[in-house]
Amino acid sequence: MDSTLAAEASVSSDGKLVIFVAHIRGRAVQCSITREALERHFWAPIGANEARLLKAYTDGHNRIAAAVERRMLRAPDESIKLNAADFSH
Repeated sequence: MDSTLAAEASVSSDGKLVIFVAHIRGRAVQCSITREALERHFWAPIGANEARLLKAYTDGHNRIAAAVERRMLRAPDESIKLNAADFSH
């Protein structure tokens, strides 16, 4: 599956998610990854500020893209919210 994560991402107003768009098979899919996943699996410090969360997202781009692709295979018509369990294998 060919997917591309948008270079631009943002942190949700409550600080619990990084929100981004994945372009998969010509479709734009709304996605997010939890703060917990970034802290547990992508070296974001606990309580990190917005800039550090976005850096962890950028640094983890390849692993996050792979997780998005796996989720799309299971539920192709839904938005995707990645959490720590998506990286615990």
